[in-house]
Amino acid sequence: MLLTPGPTALPPSVREVMSHELLNPDVDPAFAERYDAVREKLEVVYGTDDDIVVLGGEGILGLEAAIASTVAPGDRVLCLSNGPYGDGFAEFVESYGGEATVVGAGYDQPLDIDALASTLEEGTFDLATMVHCETPTGTLNDLDAALDLFDDHGVLTVVDAVSSLGGVPVPTDRIDLCLGASQKCFSAPPGLAVCSVSDAAWERIEARDPDPLYTNLLPWRDAEQPYPYTHLTTLVVALDQALDLLLTEGLDEVYDRHREAAAVCRERGRGMGLETYPDPSRSSPTVTAFSVPGRAGDLQKRLRADHDVTLATGLGGLGDDVLRVGHMGYNAKIDRVERAMDALDAEL
Repeated sequence: MLLTPGPTALPPSVREVMSHELLNPDVDPAFAERYDAVREKLEVVYGTDDDIVVLGGEGILGLEAAIASTVAPGDRVLCLSNGPYGDGFAEFVESYGGEATVVGAGYDQPLDIDALASTLEEGTFDLATMVHCETPTGTLNDLDAALDLFDDHGVLTVVDAVSSLGGVPVPTDRIDLCLGASQKCFSAPPGLAVCSVSDAAWERIEARDPDPLYTNLLPWRDAEQPYPYTHLTTLVVALDQALDLLLTEGLDEVYDRHREAAAVCRERGRGMGLETYPDPSRSSPTVTAFSVPGRAGDLQKRLRADHDVTLATGLGGLGDDVLRVGHMGYNAKIDRVERAMDALDAEL
């Protein structure tokens, strides 16, 4: 049983639809119609009237494309961070010639809003980046205070919502570029990045006139058909089916299901003497990170070998200190969480 925080396990109907006869995205109008339907469904999930693009590449492509399309050499970008992906935005910025200013906090701490306010008073910035759900630490960041400050200072915003979109409400209507991915809460296969783009973001991208090709968002707005390149047909069809499941269930019901699964996971963990890595009040409904110093790798191997349960360890410096349960998308079900926690209890 795969219970990692992405890629997630696939629902049976998503696996089944991938076996259907292939559509040619370049000549078959049925695929263009399917792609447009996917975008319309994503608008509902996003809760936005902004344009939606679906890129052929996993979630990291979306993060890089957002930066490649908006950052010119010398641009000043503020990267608000309390985790590996927040820090990673700064690397993208610098790789495209931008000047990244990181307003950081400890990986087990909330976003530093006081330091953000001071930094914004001290200088001007062209763009700001944030992460909604830091999957490596199981942290869900409250973005409202930061978005208020960026709005006050007229700063365009880029938000990584890859591990929260479709499982947790995201304040998309306040974000200029909001990024998601197929393999997380949507429970579709890895390989597609999704992005909402505001009018202000399009204006900046057009003024920037980016040089890159595959990471340039402009062709997705200006193409004669909805997509500028041969699309990943089967993955789009799979995402379409996954979105149907999500919307048929209802977003409120989906959010409730994620909260309930997370609560069961953490209650079981407390019964085993485990603590969550961040403060439980900031733990994401989509993933729980348990603190198991020096034991994560061994536990992961034994769970897979002895119980056929696959969980995730931490990343980077937390690699062997955090064990992560991905109760997101199709896996946000109490019976699946209970099975994983039974196995973990047996190993502990």
